[in-house]
Amino acid sequence: MHKTFKFRLLPTSAQETALCQTLETCRGVYNSLLHQRKHDYELFGRSPSCSEQQKQLPLWKQTHPELREVNAQVLQNVAVRVDLAFTAFFRRVKAGENPGYPRFKGKGQYDSLTYPQVGEHGGAHLADEGLYLSKLGILKIVLHRPLEGKAKTCTLRRQGEKWYACFCCEVQAQPLPPSQKQVGMDVGLEKFAALSTGECVENPRFLRKDEKALAKVQRKFDKVQLTPRSKAHRKAKKVVRRIHERIRNRRHDFVHQTARKLVNTYGLIAVEALHVQHMSRRPAPKQDEASGEYLPNGRAAKAGLNKSISDASWSRFRSVLMQKAESAVRVVIAVNPAYTSQDCSECGNRVPKALTERVHVCLCCGLVLDRDVNAARNILRIAQSVLEIAVGQHSVPDGQERSPNIFVWGVVTISET
Repeated sequence: MHKTFKFRLLPTSAQETALCQTLETCRGVYNSLLHQRKHDYELFGRSPSCSEQQKQLPLWKQTHPELREVNAQVLQNVAVRVDLAFTAFFRRVKAGENPGYPRFKGKGQYDSLTYPQVGEHGGAHLADEGLYLSKLGILKIVLHRPLEGKAKTCTLRRQGEKWYACFCCEVQAQPLPPSQKQVGMDVGLEKFAALSTGECVENPRFLRKDEKALAKVQRKFDKVQLTPRSKAHRKAKKVVRRIHERIRNRRHDFVHQTARKLVNTYGLIAVEALHVQHMSRRPAPKQDEASGEYLPNGRAAKAGLNKSISDASWSRFRSVLMQKAESAVRVVIAVNPAYTSQDCSECGNRVPKALTERVHVCLCCGLVLDRDVNAARNILRIAQSVLEIAVGQHSVPDGQERSPNIFVWGVVTISET
C-alpha cells in the first residue's frame, strides 16, 4: 500500500524565490500543453498523447531558456498532470456528471511540483544536510518522524507562505491484534457520529467556532482590496489565511484521531455510503409560471446547512478511516443509508418520522431509542449480512463465481479469527 509522509521545509529567501520561479515555469508549461491539446483537437480532430507531449519538451528548451532551470522529470510530470485532468474529464462525461473541462492555471493557482524518482540517482533524496533537490540544491527539512518503506515520489507543496515536502512511500500493512468487536456508525450534524454501542462523538464545529474571528479579519481584508500590492493588503491576507489554516489543521487532527480510535478497537466498522457532494447542492430556483417571478426556495437556510456539512468533513473522515483500516487489516463496509433511520432496529417495523424527531419510538415492540443510535444499529446489521455473504462467497469451491466487490484480505482475517 502507499502512504504519504509530510514534512515542513525551511528554505532560505533565495531558495524560496527559486521555488516560486520553478512553480511559475511549470504553470506556463501546463497552460501551454493544455492549449496544445485543445488547439490540435479543434484543428485535426485528435489531441497529442502524454508521451508525445513529453517528447516535445526538449525542443521547447531550445527556444525557452527558463525551462533549463527546471528538472527534466519535473517538466515531464506536468504533462502527466495534464493527461490526468483530461482522463478525469472524459470519465465524468461517460458517467453523466458535470464534466468540467480542464482549466488554465492562473497566477498563484499552481502550488506544487513533483519529482517522480526519489533516491541518490533521482531528482530528490534525503541527505545529512537536508533534502537535496535537483536544480534547487539542499533545503532544510524538519524530519519529525522517519520515513517508512521505499519512497517513490517527492512532491513540493506551497500552502500560503509555508512549504512542505510530501513523500509517497510503498509500505507494508501493519496488522493489529484480531478483534471480534463490531460497530455501526451514523454520522450527523447535531453529533458527529452515533455508534451502535450507544456512545456518541461530539461534533467539534471548528468553522462555526472561529466564524466570528474569521468574519472580523475578512472585513479588514475587504477594506484593503483596492490596494493589492500594499503592505496592509499582504498583512490582512496573511491573517485570513492563518485562520483558515488553523481550522484545517484542527479538523485534520480530529478526523485522524477519531478514525484511529475506531480502528484500534473494532474489527468490523460499518459506515454510511453518503454522497456528500449531492447532499450539499444548492436548491433549484422556483419560478412562478404566471408572473415569471422567482419564488423563495430556502436558499439561505440551505447555504447554512451546506456550510455545516462541509465543516463536519464526512467524506474526509471515511477516506481516512478506510486508509487506516487497510493498514491495520480491519474491515470497513459502507452500506446504503436508505431507511436506516426509520426502520426499527429491534423488530424491523418502519416508523416514518420527520428530521426534527430525534427519538425513535416503535409502536410494535415498544422500543424507545435515540434516532441516530437506532440508525447505527441498522447499519451494523446490514453490514453483518453483507459480511456473511462475502465469507460464504470466499469459501466457495473452485469454478464458481465470486463477487468482485470483496476485500479478500478483510474476509480472510475475519474468517480466521
